Amino acid sequence: MNTPDFPTDADLDACLIRDRAQLRRRRAGLRRRARSGQPFDRGLAELWKALHESRALRERREALVPAIQYPPELPVSERRAEVAELIARHQVVVLCGETGSGKSTQLPKLCLELGRGRAGRIGHTQPRRIAARALASRIAQELGGETGALVGYKVRFHDRVRPETAIKLMTDGMLLAEVQGDPDLTEYDTLIIDEAHERSLNIDFLLGYLKGLLARRPELKLIVTSATIDPERFARHFADAEGRPAPIIEISGRTYPVEIRYHPTEPESLAECDEGMQQAISDAVAELARQGPGDVLVFLSGEREIRDTAETLRRHHPPGTEILPLYARQGPREQARVFQAHSTRRVVLATNVAETSLTVPGIRYVVDAGFARISR
Repeated sequence: MNTPDFPTDADLDACLIRDRAQLRRRRAGLRRRARSGQPFDRGLAELWKALHESRALRERREALVPAIQYPPELPVSERRAEVAELIARHQVVVLCGETGSGKSTQLPKLCLELGRGRAGRIGHTQPRRIAARALASRIAQELGGETGALVGYKVRFHDRVRPETAIKLMTDGMLLAEVQGDPDLTEYDTLIIDEAHERSLNIDFLLGYLKGLLARRPELKLIVTSATIDPERFARHFADAEGRPAPIIEISGRTYPVEIRYHPTEPESLAECDEGMQQAISDAVAELARQGPGDVLVFLSGEREIRDTAETLRRHHPPGTEILPLYARQGPREQARVFQAHSTRRVVLATNVAETSLTVPGIRYVVDAGFARISR
């Protein structure tokens, strides 16, 4: 028995991906009741109501999408037609882009322009919370909206996602946690695994899990982005059923002439190491101040070194210089300060959290203390 009042497959395909399996199960149950002569009218009315709500949410997402513009100065904007063609033709694409290519900010917009993000969200992962929040803010700004509407983010302790959100920024660990409640990740129709070259445990677990998931969800698109570090391994990992590796597209970054200066220090003992490093950084910042205008980014190995260096710089440099710490345990408001417009000279003291997918604006000089924190 195939009652005309039952939703068709076309009706269900117009719903959100996450709702389709449940709606199909409900439809099958109601059809069994109809064949056995049991009442099903009330259940059928509830099914149609759920179907209309799902379609309405998809239409609200569609209505929020504006006309999309791409900054012409970014290298990825010049090759967006080539990237779009690869995404449309292949289930998996490996995009190899250098720093400054614009891949992190423009890829979600490109997917949105291709019609993704309606039936399911565009999930975009980052290794660090600061990158997820900052990228969500930047993409929302470029699309002419506010964070938490068309573009949102979800990180530990903060969830700025609404039902209408089409582009969702999150950490790798957050997406991995969602697998427990939604093994098929039906919330998404597109996944962008950004900065895959970092090869953290979360990223490796995700890449392994997604390899099996792609076979179960042929409509899911996966884009793996990496710096120019062995992208062939990612392409071979996501080879298709016939053994053909995923396509790789390489995009160059914006390059600038760089002058490198070495100022070696030779502390006589470990006790003098920190003090010597603080003095060397202070001298380097003073030298750069004489060089010309522009902000300074100082890489340090941890929070304690950042606090000590900040105290040293505030003692030896004029009040007109703004000293800004940047590390992972800071709150969102403190971290967001480094991306805000300013008129004074700024020195940003950061751990490797500054190696995010979003460029810190205004930086003209970089000081690397040369130390790294290593677990042993």
